Amino acid sequence: MRLSDRITGGFLVILGSGTAYAGSLLPPVPGQQVGPNVFPLVCGSLVAICGLLIALRVGAHFEEEAEADFSAHGGVIESELPQSRLYKLRVLIPPALLLFYVLVVERLGFIPTAAIIAFAVAVTLGARLKLAIPVALLAPIGVHLIFFKLLRVPLPDGLLPMPW
Repeated sequence: MRLSDRITGGFLVILGSGTAYAGSLLPPVPGQQVGPNVFPLVCGSLVAICGLLIALRVGAHFEEEAEADFSAHGGVIESELPQSRLYKLRVLIPPALLLFYVLVVERLGFIPTAAIIAFAVAVTLGARLKLAIPVALLAPIGVHLIFFKLLRVPLPDGLLPMPW
């Protein structure tokens, strides 16, 4: 089943707007310029903007041109490939990784857990090992820096504490 861009974009606008509104209701932390309201406000606003762009089909002609060019050169679009029954179970990967995070982050720590998750997501999305490994090594450090330094949210140290 395929949903139109207007429906999915509209849903993202509603979701992002709700998140931004809920974030704006969070109280600021005295003495800090950046409080707990900033992260949901920024993320919600960006999701709403992206949803609006999707609903308005900004850039849709680039996708149509690319598909036409790809099929003109003998390429097979992924939806036309035969799929096994287990292929549809890939929808369970995000909740499984979230459950994995909840169960092991206290013992392993944020950096190793996030590295495993980033690697699993990259490989699942079709990235080659040449890209998946650097993403798995660098992305958790960047996220840890943002949460620890900018947002002042402590993350579990576990097996690999960060020097900051």
